Amino acid sequence: MEQLGQFFPLLLIFVVAYFFMIRPQMKRQKDEKRFLADIKKGDKVITKSGLHGKIVDLNDKDNSCVIETMAGKLKFDRSAISMEGSKKLSPTPTKK
Repeated sequence: MEQLGQFFPLLLIFVVAYFFMIRPQMKRQKDEKRFLADIKKGDKVITKSGLHGKIVDLNDKDNSCVIETMAGKLKFDRSAISMEGSKKLSPTPTKK
């Protein structure tokens, strides 16, 4: 019983770290994977480096996409698209 009391603070630290650090990170990664899988032609996106553009082509073979900008068309890896920035571009529809 005494040994259990010694390990309780360590166990409590692990549980708190899981709920405040590990679990939200796993959820964020899952959401980003779903976002990258759901992008389609015509979507307006922002890359992680800040480039704004519209998707004109998706290639599932090498997991890339072609983005049209004011300067021309550029090929990017899908992982270079920012989920947070792209969601700010397209406002959520309001229900009437």
